[in-house]
Amino acid sequence: MTMDRPPTNAPRQYSRASLALAAVVGVLIGGLVLVLVIGPVRDVFIATTALGAAAVLGGFLAGDKIMRKEVIIYDTHRGLWYEDGVLKRVLTAGRYELPRGPEFNWRGKRRHPKVEIVTVDVRERELTIKGQEILTSDKVAIRVSIIVQFRVVDPRAALHEVENYTERLYSDVQLAARRSLASMPLEQILTNRNQLSEDILRDVMEIAARYGVSILRADVKDLIFPGNLQEIMNKVLAAERMAEAQLVEARTKAQTQQIESAAYVAAQRATAEAAAEAVRIKTEAEVRALKETESSAAAYSANPALLRLRELETLRELARNANARIYIGFDKHLTPEGDGRP
Repeated sequence: MTMDRPPTNAPRQYSRASLALAAVVGVLIGGLVLVLVIGPVRDVFIATTALGAAAVLGGFLAGDKIMRKEVIIYDTHRGLWYEDGVLKRVLTAGRYELPRGPEFNWRGKRRHPKVEIVTVDVRERELTIKGQEILTSDKVAIRVSIIVQFRVVDPRAALHEVENYTERLYSDVQLAARRSLASMPLEQILTNRNQLSEDILRDVMEIAARYGVSILRADVKDLIFPGNLQEIMNKVLAAERMAEAQLVEARTKAQTQQIESAAYVAAQRATAEAAAEAVRIKTEAEVRALKETESSAAAYSANPALLRLRELETLRELARNANARIYIGFDKHLTPEGDGRP
């Protein structure tokens, strides 16, 4: 089983040869101690016994020291603890001590199961699917590259459900992208590139969750067209920009004419309203003048002396002009008896 990253201080199993080597080292150490302590060897039996005891003790100590191992799992990984090939638990970040001593004793019997730890990277990672040639629904061949951001959320499923979860995710995203692009025309792909991302997430997210992978994002990285199609697309885009500019210009002219027409109509309406208002004011003035004249006539009729005073004021104004000719008839001012007196 392949590991994403080997655990720190990974354990190793030591054979009997390793233990024998440790025993020899112990013998040498014991012999050196005897030579330094008791001097020249005089009693073979005592020396042999002492050397054997020192060898056994040295081998035991050396073997125990060698077999004492531990493993450290970092925050960026999770560990799967196997005993004789059977998954027992999932390890989070921390320090873990492995079984002490050799797997087999000196008689060949197993002292503890064989322990193996496999680590899985749970950090966010990127997967790039490059150069996928796909035929759109309107029979245009394009080349697309897709980038996928994902992370492992279930280490057990990532290792147990599929052989290689990275390769499986690559295949699933590749097939989803092909299905999505094959169902869209080229114009839709150009105008709505988010549709591809939505289709990939909808089709692959549930499938990837079965083998312990969560897809965070899927986007189109590159979209490449054939050479002749690229030229055609450039001409189409240029024509579209030209048409759009002409449309904007026509709309601007239409809006200008509409504003001018509205301004002319408003000016005509204002002129008509002003003329009507002037007529109304003139009419009201004439009505008021007629009413005043009528009031004056009524006053003159009731008081002839007022009319006489008015005539005298008029004569005085006319007398100021030397060229004025005045014709006065006094007959109407005579008394009924005709004596000529006013």
